[in-house]
Amino acid sequence: QVQLVESGGGLVQAGGSLRLSCAASGRTFSSYFRGWCRQAPGKEREFVAAIRWSSGSTYYQDSAKGRFTISRDNAKNTVYLQMNSLKPEDTAVYYCAASRGLGLAFPSRYDYWGQGTQVTVSS
Repeated sequence: QVQLVESGGGLVQAGGSLRLSCAASGRTFSSYFRGWCRQAPGKEREFVAAIRWSSGSTYYQDSAKGRFTISRDNAKNTVYLQMNSLKPEDTAVYYCAASRGLGLAFPSRYDYWGQGTQVTVSS
């Protein structure tokens, strides 16, 4: 019923850019935060960025700040993650997620998850 579907992942060289998209269906998530978490092999899932749907306020992990930009399209119920100046350490499966907003930086607090999209940064 409720679905979050990511797209836009791929292989890119260090310094390159990718834009991830997450389309939601089943509800509007108007009272939620929408965000992105990532998980590299053998590592814990970590918070990357989030946006408060009602206001557009944005939040970033320190490593993403200045390089990544999260945005939303209300009409499309879609959130985006523009990733610039990508580094090999950004390599991970990126998951779209939605949260009620308590403990936003902790992936365990998120209520809905997409299937993930692979981002691989070479060099």
